[in-house]
Amino acid sequence: MEKVRDQRKVTKERAVLVGAYLRGRDGEHKQDNLAELTALTESAGAMIADRLQQRINRVNPSTYIGKGKAQALFEKVQQAQANVVIFDNDLTPGQIRELEKIVKVKVLDRSELILDIFATRARTRQARLQVELAQLEYTYPRLTRMWSHLDSVAGVGGGTSAGAVGGIGTRGTGEKQLEIDRRLVNKRITDLKRELAAIDKRKLREIDGRKEFFKICLVGYTNAGKSTLMNALTDAGVVAENRLFATLDTRTRKWRLEGGLEVLLSDTVGFVSKLPHHLVASFKATLEEAVNADLLLHIIDASSPDVFEQIESVRTVLREIGCGKKDVLLLLNKCDVIHHGGLFESLQTVYPEALCISARSGLNLNELTENIADKVRGQDVHIRLRCRIEEGKLISFLRAHALRLHEQYDGRYVTIETRLGKNQLAQLRHLGAEHIEML
Repeated sequence: MEKVRDQRKVTKERAVLVGAYLRGRDGEHKQDNLAELTALTESAGAMIADRLQQRINRVNPSTYIGKGKAQALFEKVQQAQANVVIFDNDLTPGQIRELEKIVKVKVLDRSELILDIFATRARTRQARLQVELAQLEYTYPRLTRMWSHLDSVAGVGGGTSAGAVGGIGTRGTGEKQLEIDRRLVNKRITDLKRELAAIDKRKLREIDGRKEFFKICLVGYTNAGKSTLMNALTDAGVVAENRLFATLDTRTRKWRLEGGLEVLLSDTVGFVSKLPHHLVASFKATLEEAVNADLLLHIIDASSPDVFEQIESVRTVLREIGCGKKDVLLLLNKCDVIHHGGLFESLQTVYPEALCISARSGLNLNELTENIADKVRGQDVHIRLRCRIEEGKLISFLRAHALRLHEQYDGRYVTIETRLGKNQLAQLRHLGAEHIEML
C-alpha cells in the first residue's frame, strides 16, 4: 500500500486547512487567522476544500489538536473529498504520523508548505541550492518518524547465512536504512553548504565592487509590490505577479535620480509571518543585499487588513539578519486602491513619516525619487581636494555627482573646489581621495 508521505508536493489538490491557536496568544485579535495560509495554499496550486479553526488551552503532544478534533477533521476530509491537510502550525514528526493515521491523507505543516512553494519558484542555481538545503535541514530531524523502511540492510556478504555473495571481511549485520538515509542527507547538506559558501564569497566580491555606489534595497512582505516598484523605477523587467513569492532571486539595477545621481537598487525575496528559520539561513546570500545596503525601502501593502502584523513580521526578519538598525524609509504602497477609513488613518497616525505611493499607477514616485536623492546627498558641504589627473574614477565621480566651483591644474595634479552631499564623502575616500579640506 502506498504511504501517504510518498507524495509530498501540493499540486492541484483539494486541501483542508487547519489552524489551532493557543488561547490568549496566537492571533486572538485577527478576524481570519487562516487568510495567509489560504493565500499560501493557493499559491502552491491547491484548491481550498474546507477549513477548521480551533482555540486550544495547550498543545496535544500526540496530535496537536487532540484525538476528538482529529476525528472531526477526518470527517471533514471525507466530506470534502480532500487529499491533503495543511496546518497553520509547525508540527513534530510524531504529530504528523499520528494525524496521518487518523485522517488517512497526507498532512503538511506551515513550514513544509512554504518550502514546497519555494521549490516551485526557484529558477537560478543559487535559488535551487538554497531551497534544497532548507528542505534537507527540515527533513533531517524528521527521518526517524517519516520514513517507513527501517529494516536492517544486510552487509555485502550478508545476503545468506553463509554469506555467499561476498567474502571474508565483507559480511556483517548491516545497518538500518535510517542510518544510511541520515548519512546521505548529512553529506548532501555539507556539499550544499560548501557550494553556497562559494556563492557567498562571489556575492561579497560583487558587493565590494559596488562601494562607489549608494546601495538601496527593497524589503517587505511577500506580494506587497516590491517587484512592481522595481520595474517602475528602473525598467528592470522583474517578474511581478499577484501571488506570494513570485520573486526568489535578487536583482540589482542602476536607478538614475535627479541631478545625475546614480544608485543601485536591489529587490529581495518577500517575507511572511513565521518564516522558517532554516529558510532564512539558507537564503543568506540573497539577503546579503539587504545587510550591505545603505538604505532599506520597506514596501508596505497599505490595502491589507493585516498590515500592522505584516510590518512587524518584516521587522522581525530584518532583526534576525542583522538589519534592525538600518536606515529605513517606509512606503505605503497601493494607496490608489484604498478606501480611506479607520485602518488606513491609523496607519498614517502610527507612521506619519511614511510616503504614500502606488507602484502600479506611479502615484508619488517623483516625490519618492526626490526624497531618495536628498538622502543620498545628505547636507551639502563645501570642500577642496587635490588628486593626480590619472585618478579617472574620482574625477568622473565628481563631474557626475558634485557641483564643481573651481579647478586648477598643476603638472600631474589637479585641485578641485566643489560642493556635494556630506554622505558622499565616504565614496570619495573609497575612490582614493586622501586630502579633503572642509571649507
